[in-house]
Amino acid sequence: MTAAAPMLSMSGICKHFPGVQALQDAELEILPGEVHVLLGENGAGKSTLMKVLCGQYLADAGSIVFEGRSIRPQSPVEAEGFGLVMMHQELNLIPGLTVAENIFLGHEPTRGGVILDGAMRGRSKELLERIHCGVDPDTPVSNLSVGEQQLVEIARALRFEARLLVMDEPTAALATAEIGALFESIRHLCSCGVPVIYISHRMPEIFEIGDRVTVMRDGRTIGMRTVAETDVGELIRLMVGRAIDDQVTKRSVVLGKEVLEVDGLARADVLAPVSLAIRAGEILGVAGLMGSGRTELARAIFGADAVDSGTVRVGGVEIRGNNPAASIAAGVGLLTEDRKQQGLVLQLSVVENITLPSLDESIDHGVLDIGDERQRAQHQVDALKIRIASLDQDVAELSGGNQQKVVLARWLAARCRVLLFDEPTRGIDVGAKAEIYDLIGELVDQGVAVLLISSEMSELLGLADRIAVMHEGELRGVLQRSEASPERIMELALDVAR
Repeated sequence: MTAAAPMLSMSGICKHFPGVQALQDAELEILPGEVHVLLGENGAGKSTLMKVLCGQYLADAGSIVFEGRSIRPQSPVEAEGFGLVMMHQELNLIPGLTVAENIFLGHEPTRGGVILDGAMRGRSKELLERIHCGVDPDTPVSNLSVGEQQLVEIARALRFEARLLVMDEPTAALATAEIGALFESIRHLCSCGVPVIYISHRMPEIFEIGDRVTVMRDGRTIGMRTVAETDVGELIRLMVGRAIDDQVTKRSVVLGKEVLEVDGLARADVLAPVSLAIRAGEILGVAGLMGSGRTELARAIFGADAVDSGTVRVGGVEIRGNNPAASIAAGVGLLTEDRKQQGLVLQLSVVENITLPSLDESIDHGVLDIGDERQRAQHQVDALKIRIASLDQDVAELSGGNQQKVVLARWLAARCRVLLFDEPTRGIDVGAKAEIYDLIGELVDQGVAVLLISSEMSELLGLADRIAVMHEGELRGVLQRSEASPERIMELALDVAR
């Protein structure tokens, strides 16, 4: 295989988003008929690189050579024209349509304006047989298992005459038997000369299905290895082998009594029973890869998502009702990962966003005391050094770092005893990150209990007193600060035995 000429070569790929250099001189080489695993932590640049390849993003610099010619896809449709097809983790089928109708959706064969159902079913059957899938083309997709739907997605990709197929976490929702069927189809594709770029965090899969593996870190290509000539330890070292950022420093805080107690919190197919506790002044970091259940845990604690069982107590008192209003009343605040969609009301002003969950404190006999509301908001703006033109400025006009501070100000104004941070520094610049770190330090100085979800190893190792590691909805272990290392965290996150 290694003697063959590359089918795909990506070199010098750069992509910049506001405040983030997502890709920097990234490279990737794919050989005909191979399964090439793309590996890296959350935010390493894997999906961004694939979106550049498949036309969803346009690179700022770099070159793509596919089957001997230079290409620069401007859209997914153009990429599909070259034979480059990406299957996303979320299945993209319409349950109410048949298998054949999904395979040919938008490209139905017609004659005189009439859809040729027989031709569509016949061609669908050929595509399904090509990947050894025995599903009847007339079957409604709603009647299929997740594994069968995954195979239908592959058949649809072949309908585009795919010359290269990208699979993003294809086994995330599959049972063991379905994974076996998927791997059989992948091997058959490769035997026909169609290579597969396979994105996965599951180490056993990498060694079962992969031929070669490329590791990315911080938007760069770190190295490529032949799967047969590497091991788990080397891949983990490549994934995490970077220095811890000097700007992240841990304050020395005397911890108090347990403030937050989570006991057996569970939700079917999302969270296994999770139990943990956080003391006053403590930062509990939460690590895990995409799909590990970190965000789902925070939302379950806050009451934003329903749970099947378990309890949450603050100061020894159980939060009843399992809803955000009850959590806020108990002194729990959630800073969501997606601040624009879930954390802020972009159409409202700075003052309105800050006082939103604690507006009742400025209401006297049913009348809003606007002066008191503005005074409380101004106090938080001054304390957090939020850079605004005025309290009446639309929050949508602020920078990412200042928007994040507004979300934090909201919960400080509500006098929260527990703060759940989900990726608090994502998408903000270095200076704003340092300010957020200082603010978290000031909070724990005041005895606030902090749960900190982060994909940045430097944040977790630099700030947390303990680090809880999630894997596929399960709490795999809690590491004391003295025993935490990038390698040990990654072993738990990947569910790899020491």
